[in-house]
Amino acid sequence: MLKIGVVGTGSVAQKNYLPCLAGESDVSLGYFNRTRAKAQGCAEQFGGEVFDSPGDLVDWEPDAVLVLTREMDRYEAAGALLERGTKRIFFEKPLVAEEGQEKVKEGDFFAAREVLQKAQEQGCETAMVFNYRFFEHSLAARQIVEERGFGKVLEMIGLVHYACWSHCIDLVHFFAGPVAEVCALQSREAREWGSMRAEDVTAAFRTEADGTGSLIGTTGLAWDFPLFEMAFNFEGGRIRFQDLDGDMEVMDANTGLVERFSIARDRSRWDQYGSSFEKSIRAYLKSIREGSPPPVPGISGLMELQFEAGLKRSVAEGRPVSLTEEFSLELST
Repeated sequence: MLKIGVVGTGSVAQKNYLPCLAGESDVSLGYFNRTRAKAQGCAEQFGGEVFDSPGDLVDWEPDAVLVLTREMDRYEAAGALLERGTKRIFFEKPLVAEEGQEKVKEGDFFAAREVLQKAQEQGCETAMVFNYRFFEHSLAARQIVEERGFGKVLEMIGLVHYACWSHCIDLVHFFAGPVAEVCALQSREAREWGSMRAEDVTAAFRTEADGTGSLIGTTGLAWDFPLFEMAFNFEGGRIRFQDLDGDMEVMDANTGLVERFSIARDRSRWDQYGSSFEKSIRAYLKSIREGSPPPVPGISGLMELQFEAGLKRSVAEGRPVSLTEEFSLELST
């Protein structure tokens, strides 16, 4: 029986995690939430035990603890868990964001690095969600790249709503590898979307493998239309996809063929979104059962924040920023 702890039992946990976890026959759940009544409600709905503190939850000896708090509270939650010696931590994204995911700052990178360094010193394995890697098109694209020998990414481009921003930065890493240098421009005026208020940003970057690219982050994309569009030009072909349920186009330089991939039209973007969480969670549970590395390691979350911290410094100082020199990961990979 796997014992899975959950810290933070708000809407993200209730909608995206607990239904899947509760459906696993070999998973036993334990909860901690600052408002005990919320944790108790989850226990009544999904089964499991409620604990009065993070320390009590760790004393239960879970195989892993999922930190599903607000991003503003993850640094504190991770510290409390590491203080008691938990052996695995799985983080929602972004890893740390003191003022919210649309306002990541340099200090968030250094706080997150501190968390991962402490975890590494203690032998605590860390993992991230980044469920966009588990969209059908992301999985199919990765398989095509590997099976058809597309080689490395030469160029890439993306237009991204901030609701998808950290995920799309991770998709750059997923397909093109680490980013070495960034340079950014920011709009003078902030835009509003719901409770989110942030300036548009245009980022140019170079990967460690010498690929080049650009990303535009904005709240100005209409919610009714695709929330992101990304294109990757590889040595042996090109792949272009959009949104959670849009079509994917593959241009194969080896065959000269252009193929279009679509998911079934009876599925909405939110069906795709929900199932990506299920696949992410099950892949993580499988890694625990098999004693293998997590499908998305914690360092992926730090790399995402490294990219964002570099953008903030570039905007503030008006110059290109070397991520490898100015925001070193300082972790063994």
